[in-house]
Amino acid sequence: MAEPNAHLIQALIEARQHHCFPPDVRVAAPDFIQKVLALLFPHFAERLDCSAVAVRSEVAVVEAALTRLLDKLAPRYPGTSSDLPQRFMGQIPDIYAWLMQDAQAIFDADPAARSVDEVILTYPGFYAIAIYRVANALHRLGFPLLPRLLAEVAHQRTGVDVHPGATIGRRFVIDHGTGVVIGESTLIGEGVKLYQGVTLGALQVQKELADKKRHPTIEDEVVVYANATILGGDTVVGRGSIIAGNAFITHSIPPDSLVTRRSEVRSRQKGAEFDELEYHI
Repeated sequence: MAEPNAHLIQALIEARQHHCFPPDVRVAAPDFIQKVLALLFPHFAERLDCSAVAVRSEVAVVEAALTRLLDKLAPRYPGTSSDLPQRFMGQIPDIYAWLMQDAQAIFDADPAARSVDEVILTYPGFYAIAIYRVANALHRLGFPLLPRLLAEVAHQRTGVDVHPGATIGRRFVIDHGTGVVIGESTLIGEGVKLYQGVTLGALQVQKELADKKRHPTIEDEVVVYANATILGGDTVVGRGSIIAGNAFITHSIPPDSLVTRRSEVRSRQKGAEFDELEYHI
């Protein structure tokens, strides 16, 4: 007598053998980022112990957690360097320094913020940036898969979707946060501020363009207001520009411009309109 569902069972067995993936990696990702954030900021720790012994212990715990994750993933990614956890730990001081600048920038930009501690503890934009900084460091080191899992932790918890491959400068501000999308090849300068619903995306999504720059460049001190969309790898928003809410941009914008929803591009310095035939908004 034939086994019920025999074809289904055989197909599932073959699929599991082909995609034999450690089942606890997804669970380990949020646990890992919690350990990193608790190491960097007592705001995320379950208890506060400021002794040197405690700090050394937490450093060792983070490195051990990362080593365990690498041990689980390395068999599926041959050639992965075994010293990645140690190299990541060497970047922790820079990650912390950049995040403190981000937190200060968010505090300076938001009249409702009462302290930097409030920003670190309660602002979803800062939480998403913190996870991005960690994920980006791992991405640049070539750590397999974990950066994307960390990005998804931030996405689920804040509604902010930042690819770990994006390049983002210091003093970065995401205000409110929900719905922000930043693509893999996006380049963001220093002192940039994004509001909720902003998309920095691609004009074309063909698979063969995976290694091309598909996402825009946002130069220093640019402000992009809510629900604006900026698309294309050749699109550059010049330094000091302001992009109004709901603007849709697929062409480059000169520095110090004010882009409104009424398809106008004005110079913030001279008050003159640029040629609207050149700049399609």
